[in-house]
Amino acid sequence: MDNEQLQLLISNALKEDIGTGDHSTLSCIPSHKLGKAELKIKQDGILAGVAVAKKIFEQVEPSAQFTAFKNDGDTMKFGEKAFEVTATIYTILTCERLVLNCMQRMSGIATLTHQYTEILKGYKTKLLDTRKTTPNFRLLEKEAVRIGGGTNHRFGLYDMIMLKDNHIDYAGGLELAINKAYDYTQANNLPLKIEVETRSLQDVETVCRIGKRKVFRIMLDNFTPAQIVEALAVIKGEYETEASGGINLQTIEGFAATGVDYVSVGGLIHQAQSLDLSLKAVVI
Repeated sequence: MDNEQLQLLISNALKEDIGTGDHSTLSCIPSHKLGKAELKIKQDGILAGVAVAKKIFEQVEPSAQFTAFKNDGDTMKFGEKAFEVTATIYTILTCERLVLNCMQRMSGIATLTHQYTEILKGYKTKLLDTRKTTPNFRLLEKEAVRIGGGTNHRFGLYDMIMLKDNHIDYAGGLELAINKAYDYTQANNLPLKIEVETRSLQDVETVCRIGKRKVFRIMLDNFTPAQIVEALAVIKGEYETEASGGINLQTIEGFAATGVDYVSVGGLIHQAQSLDLSLKAVVI
């Protein structure tokens, strides 16, 4: 993760939550009194967000003592303890909800991602996430996919050119869109890879005809596994390939069996359910 982005995310999240002050804590807890708390696991799954929790506590109170008993990516079971933190009680209570929100969400995503990657074992196909993320939380959602065993697709609009259906239609067609995008990268000296969405076998043939040295990956959008096999026969390994569109736990193996390089699943993030964790005070 980008440490600067993470620091900004934490600062903004705390500012949103604290506002004029954590008056619940300020009203009844001495400001310098030390306390201890532990993260209790209440649901089985894949743990994610331990490193983020450590960063949150230490960003608020650099002298906080954080002891991890489990690491990101570990299997977690009900009743286990993930970490223990010693800091001022004010810091613990102020950070509590942000820590839990991050870890519960991240663990849910990592757990769902792990379920997908288990199905892909034995196949060459890799699992990609998408940009279907929660605004201002993408950094941690994509980190959770990585922790769960998936591969991060582009992070935003700036680190890859992806010509999707609307780009192609607005640009005046597939060939025009590819040529314009390639010329743009050359004119601006941008080392950006170009991926192109295709909607038919004819589109695939067009990319293969004009895309050499311009396109690095062909997205096969809403193709059936049988159609992907046909497309791969046309592509002949000259481009990376990605299957996309409505792929889920029940159908992903059929796509992997085609030999496609990647499958992208938006549901890794937007369909994941947060897991149950709690931060509990430990009486010193």
